[in-house]
Order: sequence, then structure tokens, then C-alpha cells
Amino acid sequence: MPLSDITLARRLEGAERDANARFVEARAMAAPSVGAAWIDVNGTYAMFDGPSSPCTQTFGFGLFAPAAEADLATIEQFFAERASPVYHEVSPLADAAHIALLSGRGYRPVEYSSVMYRALQEDVSVNSVCSAVVSRVGPRDAGRWADTLAAGWSDVADVGPVVRDLAGIMAARPDGHLFLAEEDGRAIAAASMTISSGVALLAGASTIPAARGRGAQSALLASRLRYAAGQGCDLAMVVALPGSGSQRNAERNGFRIAYTRTKWSRQI
Repeated sequence: MPLSDITLARRLEGAERDANARFVEARAMAAPSVGAAWIDVNGTYAMFDGPSSPCTQTFGFGLFAPAAEADLATIEQFFAERASPVYHEVSPLADAAHIALLSGRGYRPVEYSSVMYRALQEDVSVNSVCSAVVSRVGPRDAGRWADTLAAGWSDVADVGPVVRDLAGIMAARPDGHLFLAEEDGRAIAAASMTISSGVALLAGASTIPAARGRGAQSALLASRLRYAAGQGCDLAMVVALPGSGSQRNAERNGFRIAYTRTKWSRQI
């Protein structure tokens, strides 16, 4: 396992930064009226996918170049022109000057997340006992995949439609890898993955309420890790809420916490 240092942080944050930029590009193609766009400010990617989208934020601030007030002002102008709040995902391995810079400009921490990783070899091991059949699906099944992912959130008020919208863009992006778990021909769970510079970012996973607790997510995890290893990836990463079931499941399957990341916000 690589050490949890700034080199690892740059690889992990870079993979998520790149994945979000590709998502924004897919949104711009699918729905030009949103005005989706992103810019690179000395390694920090500022991304806009609509004012309320979870993809509207930055990645990499203070990690690829020293935190600088001029760079932050450029980023803030980007969001201000789009009447959007500003969010920064910041690794604790970033330049320490970012703390004083962000707090001095009115930002406050609003969320924490566990950035987790594991090494990949061809003989990927995952704790998975499940009767579901997992397959990687292509464009023909993209709509079914997106419907399944959204159905996994159907028991959470007002979240299902948001997830379906995001899932539609995820399914449309050319660099996405979509996986579907089925029982007796019925789709019960879905998950996605992107690959950047040898890092497989696992995201977009859910199971329909009636099929939970039967190991579908572990089966999807195993399939994605094996596929990633076969594509030459040497690292896999997931991002989870600290102490959540997702974090525990990842830890049971060989992931460990690289660091706890902080989301900073300043509302317009």
C-alpha cells in the first residue's frame, strides 16, 4: 500500500477532479441551457453544473500549487458570474496556508468525508457472497442502469429525481464504466466507476430497497475492482461519510482511510 502522503493525495484528488470535469463536460453536451463549465486555476478545478448540483465545487485547492489569494479570487469570480455558492473540497495534505486564507474570506467547514484507497493486483480479493449476476453494461442499457441507480434512493424523500438526473449524465459520459447487478433478470443494484492515471474512482452505487442486505454492493465492488485491475489500475478509491455503512463496507474489503477531507463553503 502506498503511504498516505502528498503524492498519494495528488493522485486521489486528481482522479476525482478529472472525473468531475468529465461529468461537467457531459452535462454541457446533454443540456447546454445549464451553462455547465469548468476552469483550471493552477491545478484547482472549479466546476459549475448548476447552482444546486453537488458537482458544483472545486477540487485540489492548495494541493497542486500553494494556496494563493489571487487564485481564490479567480475561482470566486467564476462562481459569482454564475450566481452560485462556492464550495471547496480540501485535503488536509494541502498547503496549510489554505486554512487562514479560506477562513479570512468568510468560508466555514460544512462537511467531512473519508477518502479511502486500496492497492490493486490481478487477484483482487473482496468479501462477496451474492446470488446476483453482475455485468458491465454499455450505452444500450444506460437508461436501465440510471433508473436502477435512482430506484435505490426512492425511499429518501426528494432525492430520487435528483439522483436520476445525475445518473443520466453519468451514463452518457464516454469515460464512465457502468455495472449492473441482476437477480432472475431483474436489475436490483447499480454502480459506476471512472479511471484516471491508474486510479479507479468507485462511485454512484445503490441497491433498490427490496433487495438490500443480500450482498449486491459487495458483488458490484468485486466486479469493479477486478475490471480496474484488468485495465492496469494500481489504486482504487472511494469517498464516504465518516463512520457510515459505506465506510465500514470499504474497510471490510481492504480499503483504508488516506485522510479526512473538509468541504468549505461561503454562500453568496
